[in-house]
Amino acid sequence: MSLGTRIKDLRIQKRLKQAELAEIVGLNSYVQIGRYETGKAKPAADMLSKLAKALDTTTDYLVNDDMNDAFVTAQLTDRELLKQFKEVEQFSAEDKQVVKIFIDAFITKRHIQELAK
Repeated sequence: MSLGTRIKDLRIQKRLKQAELAEIVGLNSYVQIGRYETGKAKPAADMLSKLAKALDTTTDYLVNDDMNDAFVTAQLTDRELLKQFKEVEQFSAEDKQVVKIFIDAFITKRHIQELAK
């Protein structure tokens, strides 16, 4: 998946129009967002950082090709868990945040339990 495709997919997941994303990242026109999404232009490093922040992701995710997916698959051996994470990726930003809060709470609980031993 290309940088442009990732930007577009994340923008759509967040239910943002190109003009709205352009405004969030400080661009004067939505046209440049369209250029990024179609691969006709590549954002500079500072713009890439702004895009990642606006889209609730990392610059690493935006820039790296499918090698990222292969890396996650290689590291995550529990296929059911991997499938669940892929499902969560389709959630709204709000629902994703709820899932992250639950995971963080569980991890924190485990750390506290380990400290109490």
